[in-house]
Amino acid sequence: MLQNNPFLTEGYLSPEYFCDRVEETALLTRHLTNGCNVALIAPRRMGKSGLIYNCFNEEEIRNNYHCIYIDIYETKNLNEFVYVMGKGILRELRSQGRKVWESFLNIMQSLKSTITFDINGNPEWNVGLGDIASPDITLDEIFEYLNHADKPCIVAIDEFQTIASYPEKTVEAALRKRIQNCHNAKFVFSGSKRHMMALMFASESRPFYNSSSIMGLEPINKEAYFDFANHHLSKINRSISHKAFEWIYQSFDGITWYIQYILNMLYTHAISESTITTEDAKSVMTAILSHHRFVYESLLFQLSPKQKQVLLAIANERNATGVTSQAFLQKYKLGSSTVQGAIKVLTERDFISYDNDSYQVSDRFFREWIIKRF
Repeated sequence: MLQNNPFLTEGYLSPEYFCDRVEETALLTRHLTNGCNVALIAPRRMGKSGLIYNCFNEEEIRNNYHCIYIDIYETKNLNEFVYVMGKGILRELRSQGRKVWESFLNIMQSLKSTITFDINGNPEWNVGLGDIASPDITLDEIFEYLNHADKPCIVAIDEFQTIASYPEKTVEAALRKRIQNCHNAKFVFSGSKRHMMALMFASESRPFYNSSSIMGLEPINKEAYFDFANHHLSKINRSISHKAFEWIYQSFDGITWYIQYILNMLYTHAISESTITTEDAKSVMTAILSHHRFVYESLLFQLSPKQKQVLLAIANERNATGVTSQAFLQKYKLGSSTVQGAIKVLTERDFISYDNDSYQVSDRFFREWIIKRF
């Protein structure tokens, strides 16, 4: 009988199931324990949240700090930001004992009447967005708690660049001021939009300029990842060939989540031999793309013919540079105005992303499906 699949695609379990990142974990831990905020910048699905949780799991951090993680990717305004932040703090404190979470609730006077309790007397965040009548006041209360908590806090805010798109144009400055005055907490500002994060933290005109140590996150070392994969596969008397792992790694640009997904599927895939081959990996890839087909067809259906044409061109390039150059336009029979308009829409709707001076299809499985389909 197979044991639990060690190739996690969601969440963090323990260092045993976390691949490498030894130097990155040590550096992030060192920054935070030395009193520095950190801007952690890397493409989506590269493993930023896993690194943060692995850092939280370090004994030096785990025993001395309240560790709070929030993801603001889906938030649209300051009200929703405050909602997610408050919920994240209470989620962390619930397990720390009544005295700890009561100190938070006693400060949160603006929401105290809307916090409920379960049958065991533990608080539950049943606050509705409409209950946050004045997000600035509630945010002040949250920072008052962070500044007076019983032990130092580390707050990791994932997809931090999202605040730049809020309709309230003073959010960056307001947050920066509160963070400057909060001496009992350190922050990890994690973001996947490199150009936006660079503007926020490296532009003199922005409130967060020079406020944090900058950390980039590159793909996990290929050989270390190969050893990690075989370490876990050996427990079910399997291995993966170097050639097969190389194919997986290169197919997805070393992006952690996709590699984990393929390995996760291969772990339970019916394979006749003990060694996983490139053909086995390709077979699993074909199955995944087939299962996703209806979703991808629906996504393409949402696009105009010109937008679809530009998306297909970017997918086939894999990393598309010079998209308004004559060479690119002629190769794919596109007009300059068509490309510029389509890229704006495709970027806004997250079909594509811009990173390292090139455009890529954001979902790498979607990219592979497009390449095979068209």
